[in-house]
Amino acid sequence: MTDPNILTNASLAVAGLSDTEIRTAVRTGSLVRVGRGCYLHRCDLGALGPVGVHRVRARHVGATLGPDEALSHASAAALHGLELWDVPLDLVHISRPATRRGRVTSQIHVHPTELGDDVVVVDGVPVTSAARTVVDLARTLPKEQAVIAGDSALRLYPVMREQVSRALVDARTRHGLARARTVVPFLDGRSESAGESLSRLRIAEAGLPRPILQYEIVGGNGRRYRVDFFWENGVVGEVDGRIKYSDPRDVFDEKLRQDAIRDAGYEVVRWTWAELERFDVVTERLRQAARRAAKLTR
Repeated sequence: MTDPNILTNASLAVAGLSDTEIRTAVRTGSLVRVGRGCYLHRCDLGALGPVGVHRVRARHVGATLGPDEALSHASAAALHGLELWDVPLDLVHISRPATRRGRVTSQIHVHPTELGDDVVVVDGVPVTSAARTVVDLARTLPKEQAVIAGDSALRLYPVMREQVSRALVDARTRHGLARARTVVPFLDGRSESAGESLSRLRIAEAGLPRPILQYEIVGGNGRRYRVDFFWENGVVGEVDGRIKYSDPRDVFDEKLRQDAIRDAGYEVVRWTWAELERFDVVTERLRQAARRAAKLTR
């Protein structure tokens, strides 16, 4: 689906709306203000979601940039299609040469930095390359958000690992480098969702052994199943998504899948998105499962 274009005071005037009619449309809700002098039809908001709205705003700003400027950070990530979880999206981020001052307004955050060859064109506007964007996010975001975005980048572009490593070397004089050096080596494109990325981080923080991701096992019914996390002691970890099953048949199929895995002798531990905020409970379940698995192999 193609994103809608931003409506501006000027474009609405061309369409025949006066300033009074624009204000009335905003007041009645048919138009939604998404920036100074910028609007979207309300019917477009639901399909776009917060990241989509930011992407549309960023593309609008990107079309006005000079030849030495580019969208960057979360704004570049939105145009590259990276997963942005719990990332502030109120400001459009722009990078430009360090010889010019940075600034923050109610609409934009301008970062003074050297761009070099790290600029590509996406949807007709200049943005920092995906690899540079991953490193910029790793430098400036909390680790959770940076890992989720970085994992999604490697999932979209599996051959980009070396480029990200080079971008990290190129960032050696920028602030936040120490933080980025802990994030980039941890990234893994085999994580298929924000929940899996966050789970992997929680597992590491808990001091648990590193699991194998997307491991294929044979269930008790002879069918093959790919699981989120697998430990060689026979423990399987699965994280439920944020969206509940809407079809009862999906719930039934998931139960059959879990039963088949258990029938093959594996210990299965499931956790919800909410439990990622209190992972000590999940950690204890995983340790108990490991102890049960150890008894079975004696």
